[in-house]
Amino acid sequence: MNNVNPNATKWPLSSRLFHWVSAILLLVTWILMLLYQNTDDKAYIGLHKAFGISILCWMIARVINRVFTKAPPAPPMPKWQRVISKLSHFGLYALLIAMPMAGLLMTVYGGRPVDIFGLFQIPVFVTPDRSAARFYNDVHTDIIWPMIIAFTLLHISAALYHQFILKDKLINRMK
Repeated sequence: MNNVNPNATKWPLSSRLFHWVSAILLLVTWILMLLYQNTDDKAYIGLHKAFGISILCWMIARVINRVFTKAPPAPPMPKWQRVISKLSHFGLYALLIAMPMAGLLMTVYGGRPVDIFGLFQIPVFVTPDRSAARFYNDVHTDIIWPMIIAFTLLHISAALYHQFILKDKLINRMK
């Protein structure tokens, strides 16, 4: 009889929850921006900002969870893959924190508060400065966003490679 716990190599439930909710928040935030760009309905940009701040808060909680949660044993793989995996995960975490921070700074330097789902507002806490607002807009849209796309595609590609090419069931760790 097999005495091995089938969940021993899974990430803890909290980590799995943080992973999938992060993915959903990012997708929703992206869809809201697409809707805004294609309709010019101001409600979409307001929701985009509120979900962006939600990502920031969620990612801070996720980092705290990661610091205090034991990772499952690493699956066997070449050292270069482990290094790339760690760097790409670190990059995704950093980008998912930097993106909403740049968006928040873009907005407040533009002299506008950020409404959070009609519950409260993050006030303008800096002296409005159009040039700083443009700088953070460029960082938000032209630098961080393409990097998030690249890192996300790398992450998904690696997961699919493990699932369908190596067939090592790596994805099961996050189910």
